[in-house]
Amino acid sequence: MVLRKDQLEVQLKDEHQQIQDGVLKDESPLDDSPEFFDLCHSCRIGDLKGCQEAIDNGININARDKFDYTPLILASLCGHYEVVQLLLEAGALCERDTFQGERCLYNALNNRIRKLLLEYDYSKSTDPLQPFASHITSLLTRQEPKTSDICLATASEQWDLHKLILSARSPYFSKKFAAAPETTTLSSTIPAEAFQIALRYLYLGGVPADIELTSNSSVDEEAVFKGLDKISKQLEIDSLWQSILSSTDRRLSRQRQQDEVARGRDQLEAWFKNNILKHTIDVDSSKAQNVKWTRDNRIFADVLLRADEQYLDEPTSEQDTPKVRTTLGPLNGIPIGPSASSRSPSATRKPRKSVLFPAHRAMLLRSEYFQAMFGSKFQEAQVTEYLQIVNVDCSPEVLKIVLSFLYAEKTDIPIEFALDVLYVADMLFIEKLKTKAVVVLSTIGMGSATIADHTHPEAGQEQEVEVEPINVYDVMRAAWDLKVQRLETFSARYLAYRLEDYIDEEDFEDLIKESASKIQKRQETDSIELLDDIRFYLSERFRLRFEDSGLEDLMDENGEINAEAAQAMSDPADEAIDLKSPPNGAKQATEFDPASNPFLNGDIKTLDGEVAGDEFAADAINYQVLLGKIDKLLDKLKLDA
Repeated sequence: MVLRKDQLEVQLKDEHQQIQDGVLKDESPLDDSPEFFDLCHSCRIGDLKGCQEAIDNGININARDKFDYTPLILASLCGHYEVVQLLLEAGALCERDTFQGERCLYNALNNRIRKLLLEYDYSKSTDPLQPFASHITSLLTRQEPKTSDICLATASEQWDLHKLILSARSPYFSKKFAAAPETTTLSSTIPAEAFQIALRYLYLGGVPADIELTSNSSVDEEAVFKGLDKISKQLEIDSLWQSILSSTDRRLSRQRQQDEVARGRDQLEAWFKNNILKHTIDVDSSKAQNVKWTRDNRIFADVLLRADEQYLDEPTSEQDTPKVRTTLGPLNGIPIGPSASSRSPSATRKPRKSVLFPAHRAMLLRSEYFQAMFGSKFQEAQVTEYLQIVNVDCSPEVLKIVLSFLYAEKTDIPIEFALDVLYVADMLFIEKLKTKAVVVLSTIGMGSATIADHTHPEAGQEQEVEVEPINVYDVMRAAWDLKVQRLETFSARYLAYRLEDYIDEEDFEDLIKESASKIQKRQETDSIELLDDIRFYLSERFRLRFEDSGLEDLMDENGEINAEAAQAMSDPADEAIDLKSPPNGAKQATEFDPASNPFLNGDIKTLDGEVAGDEFAADAINYQVLLGKIDKLLDKLKLDA
């Protein structure tokens, strides 16, 4: 039920008082830092890349500016769907029946954004770590496949537990297992009801608001509380008792639970770095399968994951030498485009060495791939004297990223590994990691809505040599292979905004042919989806440049450059010039006396090498030139689209 305005005001006043008293944490604190201002500006203009960088730098996306706006409210108000989606995926708050949540929904520019906001319910929007915590909690009751390595018994009950979780979450267990890693059983005289609550807390499940004793319980509530007090002191987890004291306040309990899950994640991350990453084994690939690692090891690993490092053969001739791309001016720092790999013959890849990562099946089960593997009768699922070695088809750097996500929900994905992470996440059925890789790829080059056009470099700019670590052709093919619409949209838009760099390349021709071949029994009149998208974003590219200059009249009702206006700008004389043949038209323009026309007062060259009066005249011609190049490409490929 939507709260009425007066109810919202009363609730907001109560929350402010509790925050001032230090009882509640302010979920939307005032932030007047320059970094937060830049994030808010990015949300206003739809700068996906800027928002992603702010998130990666740890800026609180739920803070508010001096006008009481949060980044999510700004993005919703300005109608930037992809920015709203990115913020929600990163944990931006949009909880209904709260002041800020209702304000965000009410101010959404359109129903598409409003629907997206409503799809992110409480568990999604306010607690992005909930899936991670749910998996840890499920280990307490999971029977198959077996992942426990220690048993805790009380007088009336016993539990199959995991040394990894206990060691990471409790200083007591950390010291105990460090001294005696071979321990397989524990016992205690503390009531089972108290231990049940403590274990659920250690496994990130929170504490109940009320202690409900069954008819079979042999103790009363007082004994349970005494047992919890003793456990919290013995296991050195004082926060357990604080959580119990706040369990009756719904808002405070939720806040403490979220803080505890975040702290638990940090503890597991530290354990992952200090144990797993410090005990990886580098070995020659030919000897990797001969590595013997016993089960009673000090970091409790029960499986070894193998990743083979690969390298390219040395170039054998001049034509095998990797090439770089020369561009006129920087491309907004966009590290995507025709790369060396797309221009040089594919080299033979040979394994150089292998890296073995000790791992725990309990954490690997977050992947459906490993769930199926370890729950089957395959060799990898068998319990043997030495740990099974499971080969993962990726580089060690990529496997490290995957394991970091599985153990600690960390997703710091460098752009040079994003495509490989995408494929591996798809192979391992880790949907959330796959989404994170897609976000990294699709925000590269997605700056402000008015991306600068490098066909008009600033004065004094020199040519720069740029080696691009990833190319857009690979991104588009990945989008097709894995059926990721978001990447298809990104790749088409990127190609359109840099079409002059790509349209004459053989790789671009191959991409168009692949797109055309995706329609089974294609008819001559069928369109090519990729070209349709490129045409749309090409129109957007030039339309945005004209809108920024207040020359909206240059667009027709379909949003494309008005042909008459374009011709008027590119034709200084009264003669009619056919823009479908831009070289001739541009040539006529250059033969006219510049002094007789106000447009011909500069030295701007078009894509066909002719001189135009200014940027706007050049843009009008360039748009027609690029459309003409598309038509010529279709004629060359004998495609009608």
